[in-house]
Amino acid sequence: MSRKLWITASAAALLFAAGAANAQDARPANQNTQDEQADTLDDVVVTAERRTTNLQETAVAATVLSGEDLENRGVTSLEQLQFVAPSTTVQNFGQGNFFNVRGIGKSEPTTAIGVGVTTYRDGVAVFPGYFQTEPYYDIGSVELLRGPQGTFAGTNATGGAVFINARNPDFTGVNGYVMGQAGTYGNLKLQGAINVPISDTLAARFALNSEIRDSFHEITGTYSGHPGEIDSKSYRASVLWTPTPALRVLLKGDYNNLDFGGYPADPALATNDPFKITANGPHSGHDETARVSLNVSYVLDNGITLRSITGYQDGISEFSTDLDGTSALNNTFYDRVEEEVWSQEFNIVSPDDQRLTWILGAFWQYDDVVFPVTTFPQGAYHVGFPEGVVDYYIFGETPKETQAVFGQISYDVSENLQIQLGARWSESTSTNDNVYTTYPAFGLTLLQNDEVTAEKTTGKLSVNYKLDDNNFVYGFVATGFKMGGLNAPNFYVPASSFGPEDVIDYELGWKSTMFDGRVRTQLGAYYMVYEGFQVIVGDPTVPLFNSIVNVNGETVLKGIEASAQARFGQWSVDVGGSLSSSELGQFYAVDPRLARLPCNPQTGPAAGNCQNLEGNSQSYAPELTFNAGLQYEFALEGGAILTPRIDYSHIGESWTSIFNNEALGDKLEARNIVNLKLTYQLDEWTLAAYALNATDQTYIAAVNAGLRYAGPPRQIGLNLMRTF
Repeated sequence: MSRKLWITASAAALLFAAGAANAQDARPANQNTQDEQADTLDDVVVTAERRTTNLQETAVAATVLSGEDLENRGVTSLEQLQFVAPSTTVQNFGQGNFFNVRGIGKSEPTTAIGVGVTTYRDGVAVFPGYFQTEPYYDIGSVELLRGPQGTFAGTNATGGAVFINARNPDFTGVNGYVMGQAGTYGNLKLQGAINVPISDTLAARFALNSEIRDSFHEITGTYSGHPGEIDSKSYRASVLWTPTPALRVLLKGDYNNLDFGGYPADPALATNDPFKITANGPHSGHDETARVSLNVSYVLDNGITLRSITGYQDGISEFSTDLDGTSALNNTFYDRVEEEVWSQEFNIVSPDDQRLTWILGAFWQYDDVVFPVTTFPQGAYHVGFPEGVVDYYIFGETPKETQAVFGQISYDVSENLQIQLGARWSESTSTNDNVYTTYPAFGLTLLQNDEVTAEKTTGKLSVNYKLDDNNFVYGFVATGFKMGGLNAPNFYVPASSFGPEDVIDYELGWKSTMFDGRVRTQLGAYYMVYEGFQVIVGDPTVPLFNSIVNVNGETVLKGIEASAQARFGQWSVDVGGSLSSSELGQFYAVDPRLARLPCNPQTGPAAGNCQNLEGNSQSYAPELTFNAGLQYEFALEGGAILTPRIDYSHIGESWTSIFNNEALGDKLEARNIVNLKLTYQLDEWTLAAYALNATDQTYIAAVNAGLRYAGPPRQIGLNLMRTF
């Protein structure tokens, strides 16, 4: 605890010391030189609320990173985002991931449970839960918003939302970059992009990323496949057409063929080196996706903007693994999922230069997940426990359809005081359409044709106040919603449904700009009340089955988040951290890993393995997260610049299930990750040496289905980039 207090006190001291210095800084404006002006931080903007606003004057808790920021900090995929953003954890266990912000997100590997953190790419909500392994390349910005986004992201954004924006074509001329990389574990990467103005009104941009890498693991046994070996290829093309100053048409398409070879893992309670394991089962992991988005906007003569965003996505994901993680048994898992998503959004946006501004929108999405009747082997979703003795298969289709209308108004009561009110009405339908669950050993086939529909109004009320040009404070109340769904049928009762989960969030925040624009700070506190939390518990009658149920009592999450960015001459610094706590309400449940006994979620009794989980911590909600980065630019002769950089991230210990049972492997130990980078830049050429996880810390990154997945070890390499 002393270490936590030291880190938290250090972050707080930085913020308040900067504030005190800002209050004492009374230098006349005419003393600022041109060099000092160049040292100031660039403005950071957010676009998640459907108009471009300055982060320092927007009532959101957010981390915003440019493409250059991502490159400097070694963020090339979703998994690394947790090391640069407070209150964020990502547990990558293979085909899916648990992406949680403030302990809210997705914590169960099933399509029946929606995500709690929605991801958008170029304005289009992407596949929920699956297909999150796309590499980050040629990125314009990444915006991670914390807390429920009930107005603009709506359903399935109870924890937050991520907006990833690839770089757009422009009319500045032919330009781009080419980068080659070589590193340990046989890593080779080729990446590049080119921007081409075709005419005064038409421009195109093309980008690609290709990477291969050997496995981190040494595996013995009679396993099949090439677990952990990466061969990924991604391509992107975009076209911008601006035939008039009022009309803007942006068409983007991308294709990803990502072969991860499988995801090596061993038992959660194993004590051996997690990179030296044994297996006798299948290993594969392959995602193939395509996406097209069309963004059309038109500005009327009165300044009102009409916008349409259309999206289509198609993906196939195949995954197999040794389910017991050893060579002793023959427990296996095979999965093939096909998903297709159509979406359409319309916006009407008022001009920015008015006392009263507003946004109106409508949204529709159709998300169809299919477990096809194919052999992979013998079924699209196949669990063998052990294979050939007790097997079960799932086939079928689980479409979801959502429609919503939303809006926000902002009124400037005075030059300094603003009131914002936003709301969103959503209706969602989740269907199990001819879903078959078969058990050949028992001669049993179960059929499910059911659907659930839910509607909800969520929103946000915010009061914003500018103390002066450099200090902005806000307070708001926001709500979020994640719909319920359907459990699979079991041997003796029909399929049961589970209810929605709701969250209400109270936040206060202060954002400040100091030292003539050289320092920016963001400080916020939140108190979230979470009702109907969806969890998986054991069926007390049939050990093979688990069910999704709702926690009856309130779950409370509260915390403080702080971040700061600074630039003084050649020095650049950025820090961020959070201190939080979470507690489940009264709720009785049987841990699926223990013997099943009668257990009523409301009354218990608290005996045997029927446990009262009141006071337990929310899963994936570490009490402390902290990250810091430091770099210095050395000006060398001939115009060259040498820049060493160090990044440090601490993610505190957390629980992987609401049962908080360390004896069963529920505890994820704290991790401390150090990344190093040394960059030499001369004209158009940039040579960089890097070390990711430079201290070579061995840590468990995720636990799922009784298996532990090790985080990446130290990786060292060089990359050479030329811009043009």
